[in-house]
Amino acid sequence: MGKKTSKNLSIIDKELKIEGSISSSGKLIIKGQVTGTIEGDVVIIAEDGLVNSSATKVSSITIGGNFQGEVTATKELIILSTGKCAGKVECKTLLLRTVVF
Repeated sequence: MGKKTSKNLSIIDKELKIEGSISSSGKLIIKGQVTGTIEGDVVIIAEDGLVNSSATKVSSITIGGNFQGEVTATKELIILSTGKCAGKVECKTLLLRTVVF
């Protein structure tokens, strides 16, 4: 049998504000606002996204918007040139992406 891959995709859109705990499998894209805890595989905070989390535990997170709080990434944490990250960070790999003119 072949390798099983997760194709789940969840989106928290711009007009959505969520308070509480989020648990996801697959990819979670945050374009809106989240206050609370996040647990999952791959999380992407879009440029318009805002996250304030007391505990985020994921495999991989890409920050293109604003993140404040505590994050643990077992694989990688990527901060894009549009991203801001403040708080406690634990990760295996940290990548900072900048824009070159």
